[in-house]
Amino acid sequence: MAGETILVVGGAGYIGSHMVLDLLQAGHEVVVLDNLSRGHRDLLVGGIFVEGDLGDAALLDRVFTQHRISAVMHFAAFSLVGESVSKPLDYYRNNVSNTVELLAAMARHRVRYFIFSSTAAIYGEPRAAKPLLENDPCLPTNPYGATKFAVERMLADNAAASDFRFVSLRYFNAAGADPSGRIGERHYPETHLIPLVLKVATGERESIQIFGTNYPTLDGTCIRDYVHVCDLVQAHLLALEQLFNGGGSAVYNLGNNRGYSVREVIEMAMRITKHPILAVEADRRPGDPAFLVADSNKVRRELGWQPRYESLETIIETAWNWHRCEALR
Repeated sequence: MAGETILVVGGAGYIGSHMVLDLLQAGHEVVVLDNLSRGHRDLLVGGIFVEGDLGDAALLDRVFTQHRISAVMHFAAFSLVGESVSKPLDYYRNNVSNTVELLAAMARHRVRYFIFSSTAAIYGEPRAAKPLLENDPCLPTNPYGATKFAVERMLADNAAASDFRFVSLRYFNAAGADPSGRIGERHYPETHLIPLVLKVATGERESIQIFGTNYPTLDGTCIRDYVHVCDLVQAHLLALEQLFNGGGSAVYNLGNNRGYSVREVIEMAMRITKHPILAVEADRRPGDPAFLVADSNKVRRELGWQPRYESLETIIETAWNWHRCEALR
């Protein structure tokens, strides 16, 4: 259903900016709300931009009054695991309290549809090396995962009490960049493996650390499920269509149903960039699961989601295209 006006909260961030691009290409009007504390104005390719904080109830009322918002997509969250451990109240305030303000504003302005950017971190440390299902136990081991799970519970309670409907999308490891090279992943500080590895290839970093080499995996390093950012945002479009067509609330994993080890990522990056990448072995980080892979058959079955960029090679190629351009700017 094209032609709707979608509010994208946190739309100047990595995934949010890709979402804005896809919404515009799908024929929707887009309003972006972002305080730019972690987003970047230059990543926005269009839409109406409103700079401001999600916790500002008066600003939210102005946005909903001035624009005929049909649905909200929520990407505005602090997402650094280590930071969440050292600054838990910041994470509960930003990720949970501010989402309460957003949901309250939606209720005041009778906006019913909501798509939430959730995370595999809500599962905590899986008990077995098997792909995770949506109904597996959610036992987050850090405040970041706990805040995301708290919001999921809040969304379910809100839906049970009203005509509000939501889709929560639990990302595994978002990676890659728009194939055109227009937008990509830019974090300060950067904590994700693929961009850190590529920064070694561009000369911005001397080495990449491998945290733990004695895990019960084939090469001793952690295994993760990498999903391309363009595939992630495609799932959001499908979820939006489901809600507009009368679908009920739902929770879905977003991943490629297979994982790659840290060493496999480094080796693939060296092959693609044709640069040496120095890896330095370090101790394990507390709370790092050995194996974190999605079972995403539910979203494929119910929404018809079909990732276009499933291979690790393609994911890293698009990321490399972006990071190489970034290094030249």
